[in-house]
Amino acid sequence: MASLSLYGQDATFRTDTRLVVLNVSVFDQNGKSFRDLPQSAFTVYENGEKQTVAVFRQEDVPISLGLTIDNSASMTDKRDRVASAGLAMVKASNPRDEVFIINFNEKAVLAKEFTNNIKDLENALRNLDANGETAMRDALLLGIEHLRHHAHRDKKVLVVVTDGDDNSSVETQAHLVETAQQNDVIVYAVGLLGAEEPESAARAKKQLTELTQQTGGHAWFPNDVGDIGRIAPEIAREIRDQYVVAYRPSNLAADGTFRRIRVDVNVPGVLVRTRAGYYAPQ
Repeated sequence: MASLSLYGQDATFRTDTRLVVLNVSVFDQNGKSFRDLPQSAFTVYENGEKQTVAVFRQEDVPISLGLTIDNSASMTDKRDRVASAGLAMVKASNPRDEVFIINFNEKAVLAKEFTNNIKDLENALRNLDANGETAMRDALLLGIEHLRHHAHRDKKVLVVVTDGDDNSSVETQAHLVETAQQNDVIVYAVGLLGAEEPESAARAKKQLTELTQQTGGHAWFPNDVGDIGRIAPEIAREIRDQYVVAYRPSNLAADGTFRRIRVDVNVPGVLVRTRAGYYAPQ
């Protein structure tokens, strides 16, 4: 037998039994979180096959959160509002969250190690010297690796704020998505793309949308940088309102394949978000 801690609560499962854990967001037609749904409202499918839910709850659990902030030259006139929005998000989050900060231009730097001290986070967010180009994918990979090796919470989230197309990363989009999925990291993004050339903006929007959809997060593309002050607490509320839905997959083959996941909720008109799937162990 092996002991497995699932978001702060201990449960014991056999060592030959895997548990796939999903963080599921449910919204009504106005974009408001749909709370207090029963387990019977949820149906989970893996590669089209219905699965049996083993764990279900809606609980505001503390998370490990990485704020990944664009520090390229084009962010100069946006940095104060971005810093204020990042701080607003932290204040709207669970007070037991642990938060780290990565700043990036053509290089990604860990600007603040895990903490829940608001003053320390504010100092790190406002200590930006915008310059250089944009290596967003490299910064997100650094964030995933930091979560993998140093996070103390089971639930792991990255939030990235950027204002342009990635023009400097070594990391590829495909590998970044795969790494995020393999490490159960949810990615949220705010793309301030209004000043970008149309072709660059479209490319950046496509990549941010793919990354967030594949990991169970969401991407916002406000027309005005001032809107970020509204979006940041919205991200915090979504994270705190998520359902935890876990199942033991019927297909136990250790073949390393990607298994697609779909979650249906039997409430008319609702929008459901969770990760697109997971990689089976090898």
